[in-house]
Order: sequence, then C-alpha cells, then structure tokens
Amino acid sequence: MPPKSPAPSRRPATGQRRASVARRRRRSFLQRWRANFLTGLALVAPVTLTLYLLWTFIEFVDSKIVPLVPAAYNPDTYLGFHLPGFGLLVFVVFTALVGVATKNLFGRQLVLMAEGWVERMPVVRSLYNGIKQIIETVVTQSGGASFQTACLIEYPRRGLWAIAFVSTETRGEILSKAGGGAMTSVFLPTTPNPTSGFLLFVPKEDVIVLGMSVEEAAKLVISAGLVVPPTAEEKAAGLARRGPQGQPVPSPARPGAPPPGPMAPRPAPDAPGEPKARGVGADAED
Repeated sequence: MPPKSPAPSRRPATGQRRASVARRRRRSFLQRWRANFLTGLALVAPVTLTLYLLWTFIEFVDSKIVPLVPAAYNPDTYLGFHLPGFGLLVFVVFTALVGVATKNLFGRQLVLMAEGWVERMPVVRSLYNGIKQIIETVVTQSGGASFQTACLIEYPRRGLWAIAFVSTETRGEILSKAGGGAMTSVFLPTTPNPTSGFLLFVPKEDVIVLGMSVEEAAKLVISAGLVVPPTAEEKAAGLARRGPQGQPVPSPARPGAPPPGPMAPRPAPDAPGEPKARGVGADAED
C-alpha cells in the first residue's frame, strides 16, 4: 500500500483563534476600565469642582477683606500663617451688623441720605438702582415665593414644548396692554446654563403646571434632557431616577428593607386530615 500523506497542520487556525480570543479579552478589559472610569468621573468631578469653586470664593473674599482688618484683630498676626475663611467670617458679621443697624430710625435715615447722594450721580444712579432691585428680588423675594413651580409651555411655536418656571401672576401695564385675560409671568431657561433665559408673559390657560420640583426641572434643563426625573407613580413604586436609555432605575434598598416589587404569595396551609404535600426536600429526606 502507498504511504498515507500527512494530515494538514491546524496550527495556523489555532493561532488565529487564540489571537482573536486575546483581542476580544483585551477589548472587553478596556471597555470595563472605560466604564469604571466614567462612573468614577461622574462621582469625582462634581465634588472636585464644587470644592474648587468654594475654595476660590473663600480665597477671593479673604484677599479683599483681610487687608482691611487691623493687625491687632487679625489672627494671621498671632498664628504666623493665613487662616482660610477669616475674611468671609468678617464679611458675614459685618453684613449682619449693617442689617441690624438699618432697622432702627437712625440707620434708615443714614441709608436714605446715602441714597440721596447716589441719586445725584447719573451713571452710578443707574447701576445702583439696577443692582439693588435685582438683589431685593432674589434675596428678599418680597413679591412672594418665586420659582417654586415648573411648567410646560409651547415655545417657540405651536407644537414645540419647553420647560419654564412660574414667576408671578402678570400685573400692571403689561396685563392691561396685552388685551387678554389672566396671564402668567414665566422664566424660560436656556441649556446648559439655566441662569440665562427669557421672560415670557403667557396666557394662564396655556401654562401646564408640572408635578416635578424646580430642582428636578433644573437638572433636566442642565443635562439637556439626559436626566429625566421619575413620575409620581414611579416614585411611589420606589424608582428614584431613570437610566441613560430612559428606563426607570430602582432606588437603592436600605439595609433590612424588603426588595421592591410584589412578594410571592405564601402557600395555603394544609387542611386537617389531608396528607402533607411531598416535595423534593421530602423525597430527599426519605
């Protein structure tokens, strides 16, 4: 018989498979690390940025206030190093004392006299009145609670909807010149910076009040629609937020709390005189 030819070698195919498996493992490893990095970044970045802005603000106030404090009352003179936050503390105490002083008759007279001097300055008068009105509106909120309700309006045309914040009921000349019925003043924020936007006067029947809070609506605006707050029904079901694809995400379970969702029904007890049901465990014991 003629000699048999040797079987073809399978080493190249085996090597290709091994290389393909190694590439898949390397790709999955990099994907896991990328997901872990993005998850950590979502937690670390807000905390780091918040601390950085807070520290920058404290340093800015200290640099402006501490040089005005006499050396005898400056703790840096006795400690030998700069005490962060001392200037901010001095500013808070000084502002509170000014508020206490302006509540009596003498303090009000001083304020009126100073404002009278400012009114005689053309450029300074406009700046002072504008800044004073903004601060009184934001801080004191004398016209009632502002921005405590989120709403939905059609903007910039019919069929397109935008999130806004209800400010006040429209009054004065604007309401009379509009020639319509009751109107609502709403603030329409921009994305991703909600501090800028548009003041709109919308008919009251065209304003749809939302159930979400102002904070949840602001997150929705800042995230450009990526962070969708849950509805009232989802909150009642224990769903804290929505995932990237819009699916509801359960809230983290507390230690010792039962898992969310319907519980399995307990089996009915056996009636007297009936033989006990035999299961796998009973068979195993037999």
